[in-house]
Amino acid sequence: MTRTTPPRPVSVEAVFPELAAHRGRTTRLHPRRGSPGPYDSHVGGPLLWPADEPWPLCHEPHQPETEGHAPDEIRAARAAGTRPESRPWPAAGAPAGGGPVPFTGLAQLFRRDVPGLAAGPGGADLVQLLRCPRTHGRHLERRYLLRWRRAEEAERAERLPAAPEPALLPWEHELPEPCVLHPEEVDTYPWAEDDTLPAPLIARIDAWDDAQAAEHGPDAPCYQYDLSIPPGWRVGGYPSWASTGPMDVDCTACTAPMRLLLTAEGGEADGGSHSWLPLEDRDPSRPGPHALLRDDSVTAPTRLRFGRDRDLHVFTCPADPAHPPQWLLA
Repeated sequence: MTRTTPPRPVSVEAVFPELAAHRGRTTRLHPRRGSPGPYDSHVGGPLLWPADEPWPLCHEPHQPETEGHAPDEIRAARAAGTRPESRPWPAAGAPAGGGPVPFTGLAQLFRRDVPGLAAGPGGADLVQLLRCPRTHGRHLERRYLLRWRRAEEAERAERLPAAPEPALLPWEHELPEPCVLHPEEVDTYPWAEDDTLPAPLIARIDAWDDAQAAEHGPDAPCYQYDLSIPPGWRVGGYPSWASTGPMDVDCTACTAPMRLLLTAEGGEADGGSHSWLPLEDRDPSRPGPHALLRDDSVTAPTRLRFGRDRDLHVFTCPADPAHPPQWLLA
Protein backbone atom coordinates (compact mmCIF):
# COMPACT_ATOMS: atom_id res chain seq x y z
CA MET A 1 0.00 0.00 0.00
CA THR A 2 1.24 3.49 -0.81
CA ARG A 3 1.28 6.27 1.77
CA THR A 4 -0.06 9.72 0.85
CA THR A 5 0.68 12.85 2.84
CA PRO A 6 -2.38 15.13 2.98
CA PRO A 7 -2.11 18.65 1.52
CA ARG A 8 -0.73 21.10 4.06
CA PRO A 9 -3.43 22.89 6.05
CA VAL A 10 -2.09 26.20 4.71
CA SER A 11 -0.10 27.00 1.56
CA VAL A 12 3.07 28.19 3.22
CA GLU A 13 4.39 29.92 0.11
CA ALA A 14 1.13 31.85 -0.24
CA VAL A 15 1.67 33.23 3.26
CA PHE A 16 5.47 33.63 2.95
CA PRO A 17 6.43 33.91 -0.75
CA GLU A 18 10.12 34.23 0.17
CA LEU A 19 10.12 30.56 1.19
CA ALA A 20 9.92 29.49 -2.44
CA ALA A 21 13.67 30.13 -2.68
CA HIS A 22 14.25 27.75 0.24
CA ARG A 23 11.92 24.94 -0.85
CA GLY A 24 13.54 21.51 -0.73
CA ARG A 25 12.49 17.91 -1.20
CA THR A 26 12.56 15.12 1.32
CA THR A 27 11.54 11.49 0.94
CA ARG A 28 9.35 10.20 3.73
CA LEU A 29 10.10 6.49 4.15
CA HIS A 30 6.88 5.55 5.98
CA PRO A 31 8.13 2.30 7.56
CA ARG A 32 5.30 -0.12 8.30
CA ARG A 33 5.62 -3.55 9.84
CA GLY A 34 6.14 -6.38 7.41
CA SER A 35 8.60 -9.03 6.25
CA PRO A 36 11.34 -7.35 4.22
CA GLY A 37 14.15 -9.44 2.78
CA PRO A 38 17.87 -8.75 2.42
CA TYR A 39 17.42 -7.43 -1.14
CA ASP A 40 14.82 -4.85 -0.06
CA SER A 41 15.05 -1.35 1.36
CA HIS A 42 13.80 -1.56 4.93
CA VAL A 43 14.07 -0.71 8.59
CA GLY A 44 14.84 -3.63 10.87
CA GLY A 45 15.11 -6.37 8.27
CA PRO A 46 18.12 -8.53 7.35
CA LEU A 47 21.05 -6.62 5.89
CA LEU A 48 22.62 -7.65 2.60
CA TRP A 49 25.99 -8.52 4.16
CA PRO A 50 28.73 -10.44 2.32
CA ALA A 51 29.58 -13.77 3.94
CA ASP A 52 33.32 -13.08 3.73
CA GLU A 53 33.06 -9.71 5.51
CA PRO A 54 33.23 -9.82 9.33
CA TRP A 55 30.16 -8.50 11.08
CA PRO A 56 31.11 -5.31 12.96
CA LEU A 57 31.73 -5.50 16.69
CA CYS A 58 31.96 -2.62 19.14
CA HIS A 59 35.17 -3.02 21.13
CA GLU A 60 34.80 0.11 23.26
CA PRO A 61 34.05 -0.16 26.99
CA HIS A 62 30.32 -0.24 27.66
CA GLN A 63 28.27 0.89 30.58
CA PRO A 64 27.58 -2.05 32.92
CA GLU A 65 24.05 -3.42 33.04
CA THR A 66 22.11 -5.30 35.71
CA GLU A 67 19.38 -6.91 33.59
CA GLY A 68 18.25 -7.23 29.99
CA HIS A 69 16.10 -9.02 27.41
CA ALA A 70 17.01 -11.87 25.07
CA PRO A 71 16.27 -10.92 21.41
CA ASP A 72 14.22 -14.06 20.73
CA GLU A 73 12.19 -13.47 23.87
CA ILE A 74 11.49 -9.90 22.73
CA ARG A 75 10.21 -11.22 19.42
CA ALA A 76 8.04 -13.84 21.10
CA ALA A 77 6.56 -11.29 23.49
CA ARG A 78 5.76 -8.90 20.64
CA ALA A 79 4.03 -11.69 18.71
CA ALA A 80 1.95 -12.47 21.80
CA GLY A 81 1.19 -8.81 22.53
CA THR A 82 2.97 -8.89 25.90
CA ARG A 83 6.07 -7.35 27.45
CA PRO A 84 9.26 -9.43 27.49
CA GLU A 85 10.55 -10.65 30.82
CA SER A 86 13.89 -9.28 31.96
CA ARG A 87 16.66 -11.50 33.22
CA PRO A 88 19.85 -10.83 35.20
CA TRP A 89 22.80 -9.62 33.17
CA PRO A 90 25.66 -12.16 33.13
CA ALA A 91 28.62 -10.92 35.19
CA ALA A 92 26.64 -7.80 36.12
CA GLY A 93 28.91 -4.93 36.98
CA ALA A 94 31.96 -6.46 35.29
CA PRO A 95 34.55 -3.92 34.10
CA ALA A 96 34.20 -2.67 30.51
CA GLY A 97 30.70 -4.11 30.28
CA GLY A 98 31.68 -7.64 29.23
CA GLY A 99 33.70 -7.38 26.01
CA PRO A 100 32.90 -6.80 22.32
CA VAL A 101 29.24 -6.40 21.29
CA PRO A 102 27.77 -7.04 17.81
CA PHE A 103 26.28 -3.99 16.16
CA THR A 104 22.55 -4.14 15.42
CA GLY A 105 21.40 -3.51 11.87
CA LEU A 106 18.83 -0.71 11.85
CA ALA A 107 18.14 -0.03 8.17
CA GLN A 108 19.31 -0.40 4.60
CA LEU A 109 18.36 1.78 1.65
CA PHE A 110 18.85 1.23 -2.09
CA ARG A 111 18.96 4.32 -4.29
CA ARG A 112 16.71 2.52 -6.77
CA ASP A 113 13.96 2.53 -4.14
CA VAL A 114 14.46 5.88 -2.42
CA PRO A 115 14.26 9.11 -4.43
CA GLY A 116 16.80 11.68 -3.32
CA LEU A 117 19.17 9.27 -1.60
CA ALA A 118 22.67 10.65 -2.11
CA ALA A 119 25.36 8.49 -3.68
CA GLY A 120 28.09 7.09 -1.49
CA PRO A 121 31.84 6.72 -2.07
CA GLY A 122 32.69 5.58 -5.59
CA GLY A 123 29.05 5.81 -6.63
CA ALA A 124 27.82 3.36 -3.98
CA ASP A 125 24.05 3.00 -4.17
CA LEU A 126 23.28 0.93 -1.07
CA VAL A 127 23.69 2.30 2.44
CA GLN A 128 23.31 0.40 5.71
CA LEU A 129 22.88 1.92 9.17
CA LEU A 130 23.92 0.02 12.31
CA ARG A 131 24.10 0.86 16.03
CA CYS A 132 25.83 -0.59 19.04
CA PRO A 133 23.00 -1.64 21.39
CA ARG A 134 24.98 -0.62 24.48
CA THR A 135 25.82 2.81 25.90
CA HIS A 136 29.25 4.33 26.41
CA GLY A 137 30.65 6.63 29.07
CA ARG A 138 28.93 8.56 31.80
CA HIS A 139 26.89 10.51 29.22
CA LEU A 140 25.46 7.25 27.82
CA GLU A 141 26.73 7.96 24.33
CA ARG A 142 25.81 5.77 21.36
CA ARG A 143 27.95 4.46 18.52
CA TYR A 144 26.63 4.26 14.96
CA LEU A 145 28.09 2.81 11.78
CA LEU A 146 27.35 3.67 8.16
CA ARG A 147 28.32 1.08 5.53
CA TRP A 148 28.16 1.90 1.82
CA ARG A 149 28.08 -0.72 -0.95
CA ARG A 150 27.50 -1.11 -4.65
CA ALA A 151 24.19 -2.93 -4.88
CA GLU A 152 25.15 -4.95 -7.96
CA GLU A 153 28.28 -6.31 -6.25
CA ALA A 154 26.49 -7.01 -2.97
CA GLU A 155 23.70 -8.89 -4.72
CA ARG A 156 26.16 -11.13 -6.57
CA ALA A 157 28.18 -12.02 -3.49
CA GLU A 158 27.44 -14.92 -1.17
CA ARG A 159 25.33 -13.53 1.65
CA LEU A 160 25.82 -13.88 5.40
CA PRO A 161 22.81 -16.03 6.37
CA ALA A 162 22.17 -14.38 9.74
CA ALA A 163 23.68 -11.51 11.68
CA PRO A 164 25.10 -12.26 15.14
CA GLU A 165 23.15 -10.88 18.08
CA PRO A 166 24.04 -10.14 21.70
CA ALA A 167 22.75 -12.66 24.22
CA LEU A 168 20.89 -9.84 25.96
CA LEU A 169 19.80 -6.34 25.03
CA PRO A 170 19.53 -3.71 27.76
CA TRP A 171 16.16 -2.41 26.48
CA GLU A 172 13.41 -3.79 24.28
CA HIS A 173 13.63 -0.75 21.98
CA GLU A 174 17.15 -1.78 20.91
CA LEU A 175 15.61 -4.45 18.68
CA PRO A 176 13.96 -2.94 15.58
CA GLU A 177 10.71 -4.32 14.30
CA PRO A 178 11.09 -5.40 10.63
CA CYS A 179 9.40 -2.79 8.44
CA VAL A 180 8.87 -2.39 4.72
CA LEU A 181 9.07 1.12 3.28
CA HIS A 182 6.64 3.26 1.27
CA PRO A 183 8.81 6.14 0.00
CA GLU A 184 7.05 9.40 -0.82
CA GLU A 185 8.60 12.72 -1.86
CA VAL A 186 7.20 15.89 -0.31
CA ASP A 187 8.19 19.55 -0.17
CA THR A 188 10.06 20.73 2.90
CA TYR A 189 11.31 24.04 4.30
CA PRO A 190 14.01 24.96 6.81
CA TRP A 191 13.52 24.93 10.55
CA ALA A 192 12.87 28.57 11.48
CA GLU A 193 15.27 29.50 14.27
CA ASP A 194 18.53 31.45 14.66
CA ASP A 195 20.08 31.88 11.19
CA THR A 196 18.38 29.02 9.31
CA LEU A 197 16.34 31.69 7.47
CA PRO A 198 16.64 35.49 7.25
CA ALA A 199 15.86 37.06 10.62
CA PRO A 200 12.95 39.23 9.35
CA LEU A 201 11.30 36.16 7.83
CA ILE A 202 11.67 34.17 11.05
CA ALA A 203 10.12 37.06 12.98
CA ARG A 204 7.14 37.08 10.58
CA ILE A 205 6.75 33.31 10.90
CA ASP A 206 6.77 33.55 14.71
CA ALA A 207 4.18 36.36 14.63
CA TRP A 208 1.99 34.36 12.24
CA ASP A 209 2.17 31.30 14.50
CA ASP A 210 1.12 33.41 17.49
CA ALA A 211 -1.78 34.94 15.57
CA GLN A 212 -2.97 31.53 14.38
CA ALA A 213 -2.94 30.13 17.92
CA ALA A 214 -4.76 33.17 19.28
CA GLU A 215 -7.47 32.94 16.64
CA HIS A 216 -7.90 29.18 16.26
CA GLY A 217 -6.60 27.67 19.50
CA PRO A 218 -3.99 24.98 20.17
CA ASP A 219 -4.85 22.93 17.06
CA ALA A 220 -4.08 25.85 14.72
CA PRO A 221 -1.48 25.21 12.00
CA CYS A 222 2.07 25.93 13.11
CA TYR A 223 5.03 26.47 10.79
CA GLN A 224 7.49 24.20 12.58
CA TYR A 225 5.16 21.25 13.07
CA ASP A 226 2.70 21.48 10.17
CA LEU A 227 4.32 23.34 7.28
CA SER A 228 8.08 22.78 7.26
CA ILE A 229 9.52 19.35 8.12
CA PRO A 230 7.54 16.08 8.29
CA PRO A 231 8.03 13.65 11.18
CA GLY A 232 9.33 10.11 10.95
CA TRP A 233 12.08 8.46 8.93
CA ARG A 234 13.09 10.54 5.92
CA VAL A 235 15.93 11.03 3.42
CA GLY A 236 17.40 14.39 2.47
CA GLY A 237 15.76 17.72 3.08
CA TYR A 238 16.33 19.79 6.20
CA PRO A 239 17.12 18.71 9.78
CA SER A 240 14.71 19.46 12.59
CA TRP A 241 16.22 21.09 15.67
CA ALA A 242 13.45 20.86 18.27
CA SER A 243 15.67 19.66 21.14
CA THR A 244 19.00 21.37 20.49
CA GLY A 245 18.42 24.43 18.34
CA PRO A 246 20.21 24.75 14.98
CA MET A 247 23.82 23.60 14.80
CA ASP A 248 26.56 23.98 12.22
CA VAL A 249 27.73 20.57 10.98
CA ASP A 250 31.06 20.72 9.17
CA CYS A 251 33.15 17.84 7.84
CA THR A 252 35.95 16.90 10.20
CA ALA A 253 38.18 16.00 7.23
CA CYS A 254 37.76 19.04 4.95
CA THR A 255 35.54 21.52 6.91
CA ALA A 256 32.91 21.58 4.14
CA PRO A 257 29.31 22.07 5.36
CA MET A 258 27.76 18.61 5.54
CA ARG A 259 24.42 17.59 4.07
CA LEU A 260 21.65 15.63 5.71
CA LEU A 261 21.61 12.08 4.41
CA LEU A 262 18.99 10.50 6.64
CA THR A 263 16.80 11.21 9.64
CA ALA A 264 15.65 8.35 11.86
CA GLU A 265 12.92 8.91 14.41
CA GLY A 266 11.29 6.64 16.94
CA GLY A 267 7.75 7.84 16.25
CA GLU A 268 5.97 8.29 12.94
CA ALA A 269 3.17 10.51 14.24
CA ASP A 270 1.75 12.02 17.41
CA GLY A 271 -0.83 14.60 18.42
CA GLY A 272 1.48 17.48 17.55
CA SER A 273 2.27 16.24 14.03
CA HIS A 274 -1.11 14.77 13.13
CA SER A 275 -1.49 16.88 9.98
CA TRP A 276 1.30 14.83 8.35
CA LEU A 277 -0.41 11.49 9.04
CA PRO A 278 -0.91 9.69 5.71
CA LEU A 279 -4.43 9.43 4.42
CA GLU A 280 -4.23 5.63 4.50
CA ASP A 281 -3.54 5.67 8.26
CA ARG A 282 -6.36 8.00 9.29
CA ASP A 283 -9.78 7.46 10.77
CA PRO A 284 -11.77 9.56 8.27
CA SER A 285 -14.71 9.89 10.65
CA ARG A 286 -12.66 11.83 13.22
CA PRO A 287 -11.24 15.34 12.73
CA GLY A 288 -7.83 16.84 13.48
CA PRO A 289 -5.60 15.03 15.98
CA HIS A 290 -8.42 12.58 16.74
CA ALA A 291 -7.94 11.06 13.28
CA LEU A 292 -4.70 9.52 14.54
CA LEU A 293 -5.24 5.78 14.81
CA ARG A 294 -4.22 4.60 18.28
CA ASP A 295 -2.14 1.81 16.87
CA ASP A 296 1.58 1.63 17.55
CA SER A 297 2.10 -0.05 14.19
CA VAL A 298 1.37 3.43 12.78
CA THR A 299 2.59 5.74 15.52
CA ALA A 300 5.79 3.81 16.38
CA PRO A 301 6.21 1.13 13.69
CA THR A 302 9.92 0.41 14.15
CA ARG A 303 9.80 0.29 17.99
CA LEU A 304 13.19 2.02 18.01
CA ARG A 305 14.11 5.00 20.15
CA PHE A 306 16.84 7.58 19.63
CA GLY A 307 17.91 9.37 22.78
CA ARG A 308 14.98 10.69 24.76
CA ASP A 309 12.59 10.56 21.81
CA ARG A 310 14.79 12.70 19.59
CA ASP A 311 15.65 12.60 15.90
CA LEU A 312 18.87 10.97 14.75
CA HIS A 313 20.35 13.04 11.92
CA VAL A 314 23.02 11.37 9.78
CA PHE A 315 25.23 13.83 7.88
CA THR A 316 27.69 13.12 5.08
CA CYS A 317 30.22 15.26 3.23
CA PRO A 318 29.05 16.46 -0.21
CA ALA A 319 32.65 17.13 -1.26
CA ASP A 320 33.69 13.51 -0.57
CA PRO A 321 31.17 10.98 0.79
CA ALA A 322 34.12 8.81 1.91
CA HIS A 323 34.84 11.37 4.64
CA PRO A 324 33.58 10.34 8.10
CA PRO A 325 29.84 10.84 8.64
CA GLN A 326 28.48 12.66 11.65
CA TRP A 327 25.57 11.77 13.93
CA LEU A 328 23.47 14.24 15.86
CA LEU A 329 20.49 13.75 18.16
CA ALA A 330 18.23 16.77 17.87
